[in-house]
Amino acid sequence: MVSRLDIDAAPTLPDDAATPRRARISPQERHKEFVRKAVELFSEVGFEAGTRELAQRLGVTQPLLYRYFPSKDDLITAVYREIYVDRWKPQWREALLDESRPIRERILAFYEDYTNTIFTPEWLRIYLFAGLRGVDINKRYSATVEQEIIRPIATATRKAFGLSEKEALTAEELELFWTLQGGIFYYGVREVVYGFQMPVDRPTMIHNSVDTFLEGVASVLKRIAKKPARKR
Repeated sequence: MVSRLDIDAAPTLPDDAATPRRARISPQERHKEFVRKAVELFSEVGFEAGTRELAQRLGVTQPLLYRYFPSKDDLITAVYREIYVDRWKPQWREALLDESRPIRERILAFYEDYTNTIFTPEWLRIYLFAGLRGVDINKRYSATVEQEIIRPIATATRKAFGLSEKEALTAEELELFWTLQGGIFYYGVREVVYGFQMPVDRPTMIHNSVDTFLEGVASVLKRIAKKPARKR
């Protein structure tokens, strides 16, 4: 876990002594401004960045920042909410389970919208920095993805291929669908984070990935179904 805010041993100044006077803004707007700058900072340099650097970017004192975020965990939680929670769309799950549309159409539509949402520098860079630093953003987000995306896709795919829906999804089945998720995610890392010139455009990549997956998934699911179940 991240320790409490690293307020450095610098002299405490009045709030208005750090920079020339700024226009007064409401506490709500100031909170949003602090979070926006934290997103910018963490996406650039990772979670090694301290509150002194953030305060300098904001043009405020550390004690003022401390009033809004008593600990660095609180600041990271606000960043997580801004980038990962507020951009999450509940309709993704509903659309994946909509049996009025073919399974291929549902999965394609989901990944086209999902990648448009997450393939941004701040989303991907913060996610990768969090994993390297041991911040629990990845664990929290992955749990949401499994519950709201992986399980619905797996359940819908089972049904689309006429397989039983009664048995609980196994760990092996879930990992199978994570491979689809992971492959598409890594395209975004290469494109957005590494800055590679991608030889295939994003829609083509999504179509090829989903088609390749659906071509073989039924036989694999049938083979898994014959094994003793290991629930997850």
